[in-house]
Amino acid sequence: MRHFRLVIVGAGTAGLAALNEARRYTDRVLLINDGPYGTTCARVGCMPSKALLAVAGAAAAPSRLAAAGLLNDPVPGVDLARVMAHVRQLRDHFVAGPVRASAPGEHSVAGRPRFIDANTLEVNGETLTTDATLLATGTRPILPRAWQALGDRVVTSDSFFELEHPGRRVAVVGLGPIGVELGQGLARLGVEVHGITRGQRLAGLSDPLVSEALAARLGEELSLTLGETADLEPAPDGVRVVAGGQSIVVDRVLVALGRRPNLEGLGLEGLGLDPARLPLDPATLQVGALPLYLAGDVSGLRPLMHEAADEGRLAAWQALRGGEQRFARRAPLAIVFTEPGAARVGLGMDELPGDGVVLGGHDFGRQGRARMEGRNHGLLRLYVDRASGRLLGSEMAIPEAEHIAHLLAWCLQQELDVERMLQMPFYHPVVEEGLRSALQDVARQLGPRRSGPGLPPA
Repeated sequence: MRHFRLVIVGAGTAGLAALNEARRYTDRVLLINDGPYGTTCARVGCMPSKALLAVAGAAAAPSRLAAAGLLNDPVPGVDLARVMAHVRQLRDHFVAGPVRASAPGEHSVAGRPRFIDANTLEVNGETLTTDATLLATGTRPILPRAWQALGDRVVTSDSFFELEHPGRRVAVVGLGPIGVELGQGLARLGVEVHGITRGQRLAGLSDPLVSEALAARLGEELSLTLGETADLEPAPDGVRVVAGGQSIVVDRVLVALGRRPNLEGLGLEGLGLDPARLPLDPATLQVGALPLYLAGDVSGLRPLMHEAADEGRLAAWQALRGGEQRFARRAPLAIVFTEPGAARVGLGMDELPGDGVVLGGHDFGRQGRARMEGRNHGLLRLYVDRASGRLLGSEMAIPEAEHIAHLLAWCLQQELDVERMLQMPFYHPVVEEGLRSALQDVARQLGPRRSGPGLPPA
């Protein structure tokens, strides 16, 4: 019977980060993986979707020039089959690294383990003992059972990138980050796209004004139906989608209703645990008092790639060297790569305290550099503590959101106040000047606080 100090279940981003961290302290670590190798991000998430969006953005540029009357020749069409093949080629390149890192060998096995007790696992007929186990089993897309009967006419993000051709008419059900990214990307590639969501907010945003700004821009490129549920029915030439009193027939439906954790079949019930309600300590990632840890999307805390890597390292540390020591998490940062981009930094509007908060912002419809480039759409909102002047959070749907969100996350993690943020350099003409305008809006509401001419102290 082999014994390990740590067994890691799952070879995604969190599992591989945990493996690298664990190997700093011991070679008595085993990685077990069930299912395809390669991280969710590389296989079916952030990397193939951004490859698709890169092509879609390039395809949209001539259309914008044509709309402005600046092209003499017709806008060229896009070969969707070649686009999908191009995306898969790039995807396979990004998958190759994680696959090599986790390939089965002496310290990695393929299989689905099951707990016999808290320190004993069975996998592939072998019994293993371990001081601790780290579950990094990831998540899978939610797909209603009734819709599964429609076959390959209905896809999720896990199967979308395997399509030879997405079809000329696509419905996207669910307009969170995945739905809006792929929906706009397909629309820019010439696909007729119908987006449907039962909520009123898009892309994981909670600020209604920011979500409305994003919806206004997306609505120029694809049909949006908000606040309605969708029903799917088979049709002779596709799938009939009924929502909000409308009935449309599409070639394919992309379902983006969220994801659920992969915890079935591990024998957690035998440890006295309910897989739907695990007593997880978010500071240590330990499950109750058991020698069991969760990391990555399966934890449900921050389902993002960079957070999964942090959780993998944190959980491995706690499992092998833990105790009373605690570590802070990075400033929350989530980005959606639409155009305009959407992002949340720190606290979202739905997480703010009930009082003592100043709300400021800037309408990027008036932003000079964005207007030059025909991207003057969207809204930036800042949430600032009135007493200290420190940034609490932000939501945005603006051009260059991925960069401005990073600047704000760095400022938030450094606990900067608005005065110090305004002392930072802003070049001209750049989109970041819109951030300065939003900070100035907050400063006006905070009242006179400036201690000098607006320059950093010597």
